[in-house]
Amino acid sequence: MNREELTYKKIFKFWYPLAATWLMMATEGPFIAALIARMIEPKANLAAYGVAFSIAIIVEAPVIMIMSASTALVKNSNSFFKLRNFTYAANGLITILMLILLIPPVFNFFAIYLIELPTHVAELTYSAILILLPWPAAIGYRRFYQGILINSNQTGKVAYGTVVRLLSMALTGSLLFLFSDFNGVEVGAAALSVGVCMEAIASKMMAYKLVNKLKDKTNISSSNNLTYNEIFKFYYPLALTSVLSLAVHPMVTFFMGQSKLPVESLAVLPVINSLVFIFRAFGLSYTEVGITLFGKDFSGYKKLKNFAFGMSIIVTAMLFLIAFTPLSEIWFHNISGLSLELTEIAIVPLMIISLMPGLTVLINFQRAVLVFSKNTAPLTIATVIEVTGIILVLIFTIKGYFLVGAIAATLSFIFGRLAANIYLMLPMIKSVKKNLNLK
Repeated sequence: MNREELTYKKIFKFWYPLAATWLMMATEGPFIAALIARMIEPKANLAAYGVAFSIAIIVEAPVIMIMSASTALVKNSNSFFKLRNFTYAANGLITILMLILLIPPVFNFFAIYLIELPTHVAELTYSAILILLPWPAAIGYRRFYQGILINSNQTGKVAYGTVVRLLSMALTGSLLFLFSDFNGVEVGAAALSVGVCMEAIASKMMAYKLVNKLKDKTNISSSNNLTYNEIFKFYYPLALTSVLSLAVHPMVTFFMGQSKLPVESLAVLPVINSLVFIFRAFGLSYTEVGITLFGKDFSGYKKLKNFAFGMSIIVTAMLFLIAFTPLSEIWFHNISGLSLELTEIAIVPLMIISLMPGLTVLINFQRAVLVFSKNTAPLTIATVIEVTGIILVLIFTIKGYFLVGAIAATLSFIFGRLAANIYLMLPMIKSVKKNLNLK
């Protein structure tokens, strides 16, 4: 970024394509939930979908940061082949982990004895996990090639890949909904798997010319050769943060299985999270915006802070408008297709979690300041604090007061995120002062 004065218009023009990509992905969850809700046995299938998706999320956690590694490390033929091999190995390991989970005695212990799912819901969950088997590895594969695209300033192609994913997902889901005998959860899992696999193929094709250039770009000296040890040292803190963060999903699933109204809670939580994710999407891309636009002299800080503050107010107000008005019933019942019973259960948890979009903007701005300042250690600590807070609240509300699972889960999400936001304030302020003093 040059020294030209940063304006709100420039921030918006840089931010909105990234936000649009996240928004496109945010439509995936509501679409699939709406399909499942309109099929036979919606409650059991939505519950099974929530469990299966939570498991797939935690399995993919180790490879979700491959895009950052690819963006930072792939510079020539040596680094391309080394990181590609590393990615393939990681993809193989997580696929083996998924296969182990599908061994019937292992799965039954996890689903029936640990989570305490009803037998029918457990059977539906097993089918969905089997269909989702290629999903985690496809995530790692496409993120590797997306990192190459981003490193070459071809971010528009990343968005094109998302379009391919959504179209493939929607077409697969719609065709199976109309013409197959699949259960709802199987339709949802198949739509997810096909969409991500098609996005992975599209990312590889769009990066084809760049990959050929990288293969032709050899190192002048062996001292510049990237080693597997260097890749591991660079990547494992990123993977650890991702695993800790995404481990929340199966933990929440475990606790909800032992709560009041467990199946109903497991059914509505994916629908609630899908709606909230639409508004969180506006802030999820703000880390990259801040890192890029702060400028070498940190002169863009004030305008980026003001932009983030304004965005947090707007997205929170938008979700409040739905959560605290009859629009919530319209969304859950008329659009998402939930029964009136499930709609009634979903409304209070939505009210509780309606602060999350604003907190998402804040934590991504905090991350931007700390990453820009090369002070990343507090980020891992903040993730540990957030996960710990979620677990403590779940224990207190479910084991202590036997609350409805969906209410306990949303309370835990808000408490955990607030704790992380509060912890990060001090290191962020110190980093801001340090950068401003260097001007």
